[in-house]
Amino acid sequence: MRADRRVPARVGLLALLYGSGGLFCLAGALRPVDPETPVALAGGLAVVGIGGAVVLLLRGGRLSAAGGHTALVVVSLLVAVLASRSVTAVGVVGLGPVLIAIGLYAAHFCSLPAARVHAGLAVGTTSVGAAVSLPSTAALPWVITAVSALLLTEAHARLNRDLRTDAATDPLTGLANRRAWEAEAGRTLARALRSEEPMTVVVLDLDDFKAVNDRDGHSAGDRLLQEVAGHWQARLRTADLLGRYGGDEFVLCLPATDAPGAQEVLERLAGGPIGWSAGTATARAGDSLATLLQRADAELYAGKRRRTTTRRDGGS
Repeated sequence: MRADRRVPARVGLLALLYGSGGLFCLAGALRPVDPETPVALAGGLAVVGIGGAVVLLLRGGRLSAAGGHTALVVVSLLVAVLASRSVTAVGVVGLGPVLIAIGLYAAHFCSLPAARVHAGLAVGTTSVGAAVSLPSTAALPWVITAVSALLLTEAHARLNRDLRTDAATDPLTGLANRRAWEAEAGRTLARALRSEEPMTVVVLDLDDFKAVNDRDGHSAGDRLLQEVAGHWQARLRTADLLGRYGGDEFVLCLPATDAPGAQEVLERLAGGPIGWSAGTATARAGDSLATLLQRADAELYAGKRRRTTTRRDGGS
């Protein structure tokens, strides 16, 4: 099987930011617009920009989150250096789109606090550089440029945060939806297998939920799902991840929890507005999230069949 060598979007766009900046600096070095243009500096920044783009593309998916933050900080500092050596007001104010690009990149790929930090750093350091070279008559255009970059970053970061939350949340219960739960549980499983720590997955299914819908209507069923989710969520640990898998089926990821520990958690979840059944599976070497869910699901339905058989035999 061939390894997937595609470059993640966050790395590709960061490489584009480096590469395009490097090419612009190269153009400025080859065709200076003013006799006092710092050609040597522009040439050096061109090498750094183009070289940085190549390095980012070669690393691809191996670029860590810390590495991405560092690369973005370096871009901000390079822009500040360029601003401090610019010889025209147009050249400095023309760096505004670069600040906006940095802010929008951070807003899309970083958390809201991190995006604010990156935008503030880019605008702050570049403003210091601009103060060295800008004439007083260009102060107002620069302030407008800097404020625009900060406002666009804030607006995009807030919108992106809301979109991410909506995409990962079940709208009825407020729990993680299936896709978000699988993504986080998969990461938890990978860490557990690397560190050889226990991890248990639980599949939970409400008993006789269809009868509630049939008897009282779907609105009553929706309220019941919300009550159950709230009851369980209030009794779980901070690290436990509860999600709605679909219909009346829920899933639970219990990091650092073995089989006996999972039973203790389930005992805490007992009670609530309706009965429920559960199946558990504790991770073993070589497991995938799919195999864990299959084992937990098999245990769940085996338990349901045993209870059905017991009730039938008891009533005969």
